[in-house]
Amino acid sequence: MKVRINQLLANKPVGETVTINGWVRTRRDTGAFSFVEVNDGSCLANLQIIADAALANYEHEIRLLATGSSIQVTGLLRESPGKGQDVELQASSLALLGPADPESYPLQKKRHSLEFLRELTHLRPRTNALGAVARVRSRLSFAVHRFFQERGFVQIHTPIITTSDCEGAGEMFQVITGRETSVGDHFFGRPAGLTVSGQLQAEAFALALGNVYTFGPTFRAENSNTSRHLAEFWMIEPEMAFCDLAGNRQLAEEMLRYLVNEALTSCSDDLLLFDQFIEKGLLKRLQGVVAQEFVQISYSEAVERLQKSGRQFTYPVSWGLDLQSEHERYLCEEVFACPLTVTDYPASLKPFYMRLNDDGKTVAAMDLLVPGIGEIVGGSQREERYDLLAGRMSAAGIDLDDYSWYLDLRRYGSAPHSGFGLGFERLVQFVTGMGNIREVIAFPRAPGYAPC
Repeated sequence: MKVRINQLLANKPVGETVTINGWVRTRRDTGAFSFVEVNDGSCLANLQIIADAALANYEHEIRLLATGSSIQVTGLLRESPGKGQDVELQASSLALLGPADPESYPLQKKRHSLEFLRELTHLRPRTNALGAVARVRSRLSFAVHRFFQERGFVQIHTPIITTSDCEGAGEMFQVITGRETSVGDHFFGRPAGLTVSGQLQAEAFALALGNVYTFGPTFRAENSNTSRHLAEFWMIEPEMAFCDLAGNRQLAEEMLRYLVNEALTSCSDDLLLFDQFIEKGLLKRLQGVVAQEFVQISYSEAVERLQKSGRQFTYPVSWGLDLQSEHERYLCEEVFACPLTVTDYPASLKPFYMRLNDDGKTVAAMDLLVPGIGEIVGGSQREERYDLLAGRMSAAGIDLDDYSWYLDLRRYGSAPHSGFGLGFERLVQFVTGMGNIREVIAFPRAPGYAPC
């Protein structure tokens, strides 16, 4: 039977004949044998293949196997006398499927820097670290859907091409056909762009179905060439009818604990690699997220604590100014030493759709901050009152006619509702300890950077 290496190492069917496929990591010759380490991407560990000189292609093929070559091996699985491995495969046949030229293949048996691997996005998944990131990301993605489905949420596929700028910041990539030759000659009849968020459309379905979520790619035409920003990234965005800010915050905290626990449970070997080579103490930090109670403070209290800290920050701290990453990390890493939710931000800092508080100055917004990253979740109770929403939109210079469909949700059966967005790449960064967000997405897109 053809099996994956992770299944063999987990089940150890000693005495059975199996077939595996994979890529050569190393080959070592000794006497009349060759020891070939093979990895198929299913797990961090390699499987050792014992190939002896009795095989017909031993001299002209097996003894020439180079790192990166793809092979198919059939043989008997047996207990291994060697250290560090329980089983090995005694090859009865070994076929070379695809050679790799050792003179030009860039991934050799040594540690490569993450910066170097960033120039080889098409090959870097074959390395231990980037392969582990991909497996963790996949498992987290699966857990996102399971989390919401277990709680009765309905998944909505919101559009990638949209005529609505959710954030109102004008940071949308414009969508054109290449054949538009004059002003007003638009494929969709009006200017359209790549979505920055599926929130507005998700609200429409939440006010029909109750609890919904969307999980898909989003885009920002923001010229931020940093370790924390991407031009294309994925967002998890639930929307809940009949839900206030407190319920919204509770769901966000519950979801973060759930996802971190899933990684700890299902990706233990990969996380151990990150703990050893990427971030010392990563496992302890993640275990703390699952075990600890999160702290909640208001924006005003956060500003007060920052001002009284005696710390010299790069960016000034004053009520009415946005919190920067250095402020967020100081609060959750040094002041509280745990994840922290900050609520009730000044209305001037937040988009038009956030519900105005009774003080007329702040909105029912929240940011969930985590150690090592800062903000990982941003959300709010949405403004359900037509007059107040229309007033905020007008003050922001938004054409009400263009958003008449959104205002209709407040005209017809409006209800209190809330939602948030979690940047999936920042979650993967948090779980893996990777310092640069470009390491946690398969093919990163950033200003001046789209290699394939």
